Parts: sequence; structure tokens; C-alpha cells
Amino acid sequence: MPQKIQWGILSTGAIAHKFATGLSFLSDAELVAVGSRDAKRANQFADSFDIPKRHASYESLVADPSVDIIYVATPHSFHHENTQLCLQSRKAVICEKPFAINANQATRMIEFAQAENLFLMEAMWTRYLPLMVELRTMLAEDLIGEVRMLTADFGFRAELNPEGRLFTPKLGGGALLDVGVYIVSLSSMVFGPPTQIVSLAHLGETEVDEQAGIVLGHSHGQLAILHTAIRTDTPQETIIMGTQGKIRIHSPWWIPNKMTVELSGKPAKTIEIPYEGNGYHYEASEAMDCLRSNKLESDIMPLSETVSIMQTLDQIRDQWGLKYPAEK
Repeated sequence: MPQKIQWGILSTGAIAHKFATGLSFLSDAELVAVGSRDAKRANQFADSFDIPKRHASYESLVADPSVDIIYVATPHSFHHENTQLCLQSRKAVICEKPFAINANQATRMIEFAQAENLFLMEAMWTRYLPLMVELRTMLAEDLIGEVRMLTADFGFRAELNPEGRLFTPKLGGGALLDVGVYIVSLSSMVFGPPTQIVSLAHLGETEVDEQAGIVLGHSHGQLAILHTAIRTDTPQETIIMGTQGKIRIHSPWWIPNKMTVELSGKPAKTIEIPYEGNGYHYEASEAMDCLRSNKLESDIMPLSETVSIMQTLDQIRDQWGLKYPAEK
């Protein structure tokens, strides 16, 4: 790959703005193109970030020969379609979480990328932050002994808007895919895939999950106790409990810079590990490292784990009887 890797962004919503801002912290990344279904939005976005190429369709963006890799930033229900479009034009892709609407879509995306020898990665940006890197080291070194239990939450209160993305079933609305995916992914990072799932959700007037409680059981008795919401503010903390201590990731745990370690018989120690900028450039840096190493996936967020997480989300929704229109 060239010294600078050239990026395109597909879509111009809020998350696309965050990612574009993050890219500005990488001297070896260049944001060269943006694509929108609307020329005015493409131009406005490009003007905001000094992007030289602005495309009035996604098809035009993926055909741009100057683009090495594309960040897919559309709503959940379009991830499969948009990622496939990029891959069919032989573009490397990182796709915003949740990776797809369900595991079947995720599997098709991955199988196509692997058959064509193309890089593909889920943009679970929290996993790449410096504190999370240090957390994985601590757990690998058994700092708190055998990890037995985890509690985590991610909820916020949004005003009911039946036309908004969060409350629209056809866009994959609801808490689980929007923010619940963070806590399920965290549990996967710590424990791997669950062997048992027990969950309960409240489905609101638009028939999306407005809040939910989830317990994930694992093969050696470990438990992850999770809750998520889009109509209720929650503490947004994580506690990881082991046989020799515990680690509390301070709120908001999903963009963390501080954690407190309490080992048995020792005073608590708070560790601060700041992140630069808005934190979104760490996932981009990982993707670029993979491209330069000719890797087709990230070791930090492997595609097999992405599918496993989607399978867990599918099983949770099955317990609620929640299907999105595209699945019926």
C-alpha cells in the first residue's frame, strides 16, 4: 500500500462526521472522497472536511479509483447492501456496527470478501481504544484471577419519535442493535460466545425494543449481566469480577479513559489512559495496519467473532419475538 491510505466515506450522517473527524488525527490517512444519495449533502460534507471528491451516489463513490478503503456509515438495515456494493467494486471495507441486521447477512458479506481476497472489518471502535488494549492485557495476564462475572450497561433516554431511526423497525431501530451491541461485544471480548441466553425486553408502541435485560451464560459458569435502553438513562459502567479482584471501567465505559483496579487485600488503584481526539481514528489505524500487512481481517475484531456476536443478537431477538420487516 502507498504511504498514505486513501479513504472514502459512504453516507454523510452523524457517525460519518465522527469518523471523518477521527481520520484527521492520522498523518498516514487521507480522506479523498465521500458519497451520498444527495449531491447537496455530499458537497456540504466535503466542504466541512476539505474532501476533494464528492459523489452524488454510492455507485459513483465505489467506482472512484483513488479510494483504497471505504467506511460504511449508513443505518443498520443498509449495511449488507452497501458493503456488498463496495466489495463488488473491489474496495476494502470497514462497516459500522452493528455489522448487519442478522447473522445471515453478516455471513454473506464475509464469505464474499473472503472469496475475493478483500479486507473487511466491523467498526466496533471502542475495542481499539488504548484503555481497552490495556484491559485485554490485564485479563490475559490474569491480573484479577479467573474472570467469573461481568456487568455492563449502555442506555440513554431519547424522546419518542416514530419517524426517527431509533424507533423505526425497517431501519433496525431499538436499543439492541444501536447500543446493546456494545455490551454484547464487550462480553464476547471477555468471555467468548455464550452457551446460554436469558433475556427480556419491553417493546414500545413502534414495536422496537426500548429497554432490555440480558444474561449470558458461558461454559464454565461465567455470567455477563447486561442491560440496554433508548428510553432510559443508565449508569454506563462496566465491572469485571474475578477470583482475585475486580476492574471497574468508569462511565462512559464505551469511550473509556479511566478504570479502577481492586485486588484482594490491596487498596484500589485508579488508572487513567486517555485517548486522542474523539477516539475514532484507532479503528481506522488498525484497518490501515491490516492493509499494509496484506491481512484480510483484524486480529482485534476477527470476522468469526463478528458473526458470533450477530448470532447472539439474533437469539436474543428470537426470545422477544422481534423481527425486522426485511426478515419477515
